[in-house]
Amino acid sequence: MLSMALAALDSTIVSTAVPQIVGDLGGFSVFSWLFSGYLLAVTVTLPVYGRLSDSLGRKPVLIAGSVLFLIGSLLCACAWDMGSLIAFRVVQGLGGGAIQGTVQTLAADLYPLKERPRIQAKLSTVWATSSVLGPALGGVLASTTGWRWIFLINLPIGAVALFLVGRHLHEPRRASGPRPTVDWAGALAVFAAGGVLLTWLVQGGVAWAWTSSSSIALLGTGLALIGAVVAIERRAAEPILPGWVWRRRTIAAVNLALGAMGLLMVAPTTFLPTYAQSVLGLSPTAAGFVLSVMTLSWPVSAALSQHVYRRIGFRNTAALGMTAALALLASFPLLPFPGAVWQPTLLSLLLGAALGLFQLPLIVGVQSTVGWAERGTATASILFYRQIGQTIGAAVFGAVANGVISARLGRGTDLDAVARDPGADGVRQAIDAAVDSVYVGAACAAGLALLVLLTLAPRRFPVLEPETVADPLPDGTAQEKSSTAQLPHQQHSPRTQDYPRRTD
Repeated sequence: MLSMALAALDSTIVSTAVPQIVGDLGGFSVFSWLFSGYLLAVTVTLPVYGRLSDSLGRKPVLIAGSVLFLIGSLLCACAWDMGSLIAFRVVQGLGGGAIQGTVQTLAADLYPLKERPRIQAKLSTVWATSSVLGPALGGVLASTTGWRWIFLINLPIGAVALFLVGRHLHEPRRASGPRPTVDWAGALAVFAAGGVLLTWLVQGGVAWAWTSSSSIALLGTGLALIGAVVAIERRAAEPILPGWVWRRRTIAAVNLALGAMGLLMVAPTTFLPTYAQSVLGLSPTAAGFVLSVMTLSWPVSAALSQHVYRRIGFRNTAALGMTAALALLASFPLLPFPGAVWQPTLLSLLLGAALGLFQLPLIVGVQSTVGWAERGTATASILFYRQIGQTIGAAVFGAVANGVISARLGRGTDLDAVARDPGADGVRQAIDAAVDSVYVGAACAAGLALLVLLTLAPRRFPVLEPETVADPLPDGTAQEKSSTAQLPHQQHSPRTQDYPRRTD
């Protein structure tokens, strides 16, 4: 949880310190890369670290990622201009990708199926707490001790996390044999292809027009690199992106469903605070509260989801949650203008509960269909496609919102001027219409996720039988316990059911 707090806190604490950072370092025109650069690095490294954790073990990957993250944090605190700060944020992201994927995988390694909702809910609580406290803490540090402390605060947290992981995390013994090979060529190709294509998505329509030569060149380069990835991975002995991820119906369906969830998440996380400030006239703090209630109901719903999927199964539980999310997203455009504050707040609260019911059963379900030697890759895969969906959603829905505002206010409108002075009634109505359109698009993404679940995902996930494994104790001896963590050399047989019967 402390390791996850590093990545979770860093994704929110920087936002409120941007004015102080820009005032000190300059670079207003490129400051958005403080977030985009970090996002790019986390996203494209998730599958790489997932495969490495299956080959080398979770502990070395988590420790290496945490150390790299802390080095990036220290470098960020020493940045001398905006360019160096953006570069060091990318270094942070290279470590953050290892933290996010490996912690989620360890939750499945260390806890049997019936206990995973509880630990996953605690990990969700870390994100919920960070989303509420991060912006406030960032503002306080930036206005008192200086913005550099928003990065330095990571060092003591990370030091304690590294100590606890190094001392107390003992992975199962693995079969002796030749050292596993690492597909470094595939890792580099995946990183390059993902970086180029995500840069095209993030900057398209912002730094340059979608039809400009720069945009077309990036797209062409990205597609060429995808071809290189396919060629390299088909020849690799242990590929970073193994084909079985898409050949297995369960994992492929969950990849697509969580990708669609990433799309719809852009509506509340990116556009709801703008709606609350510009349309409802709330302060930034109050607008943040409208969004934060979603992060409060999410972990509660996730923790309770086990009582549902034990009865109706992983797929049906997720479909129930996404059906509720679809109804809530479709209800947002029906809110009156300007409306009361409690209306979007209630929708946000219920949406968090619906998405908690959707996401956690799918993550737990996929992790339960694979053994130890495949769990890191499978977990990183579903997190990777969720991140990809969110990145695509930011680009697509951003273009939709800008198009609606321009159509309402007239072509050629200076959108920067609109953002600086949103108080006029016509501007408020235009922003309201733009956010309504984004929520309609998010509802379509929810419908896509639901369709994928009902048509592609199996009704019953092929959950593996719990195995008895030998875990090493700190003194080198072994203890026997029942677990669903299969070792790389163990044989396991899948059972087509959602929850294993008691075997003790």
